[in-house]
Amino acid sequence: MGEKILLVDDDRDICEILAFNLSNEGYQIDCAYSAEDALKKFTPDYALILLDVMMGGMSGYKMAEHLRRNGYSVPVIFLTAKDTENDMLTGFSVGGDDYMSKPFSIKEIVARVKAVLKRTARTAGIKEKNSRLVFGEIVIDLETKEVIVGRKAVQFTKTEFEILSLLAANPFKIFSREDIIDRIWKDALYTTERTIDVHITRLRKKLGNYASLISSRSGYGYRFNIPR
Repeated sequence: MGEKILLVDDDRDICEILAFNLSNEGYQIDCAYSAEDALKKFTPDYALILLDVMMGGMSGYKMAEHLRRNGYSVPVIFLTAKDTENDMLTGFSVGGDDYMSKPFSIKEIVARVKAVLKRTARTAGIKEKNSRLVFGEIVIDLETKEVIVGRKAVQFTKTEFEILSLLAANPFKIFSREDIIDRIWKDALYTTERTIDVHITRLRKKLGNYASLISSRSGYGYRFNIPR
């Protein structure tokens, strides 16, 4: 049997359509029609959650935040009728791995699901020879997936951590947005350059006084600067 996916949306028609098509792709689908119901059904063996943002009662953002606060790293793809940069920032800041605006095509949903699951499986099997990247008061632990900023542990989402690790492991090398998409969202057909900019904004905010470690070259991309 394929990976288990929890589909959370208060629109039963959308649930039925997505469940039918994803089941045809070989996935095991469970549906919940509210965040509260989803939390009751949730178990750690789910490989992915497709999560509507705007629902009666608890929002999708609140549910994702609850899961991350309780230590669950299951990938989350947000489904939403909203499509502003602030909405994307909110989704990524609470631990979302991808963000899709309604209306969407079934083909796009399937492609995004496959891409996130493939990326998760690939990164889970990586063993790092040098388990820590240290730059003064910035410590990136590649084994525990923890980041220390100024002697304080800071929580980064999975995608934020992967981007930070990529840049920090190759200091001063400029990565274009296309490079980052190819490395982090490999095989994802619908990831946009705007998504990269949103994540970089979140990274800089969390680095606080060390935000300048990630710089941009107009027309080229982003790089990590070793502190002098």
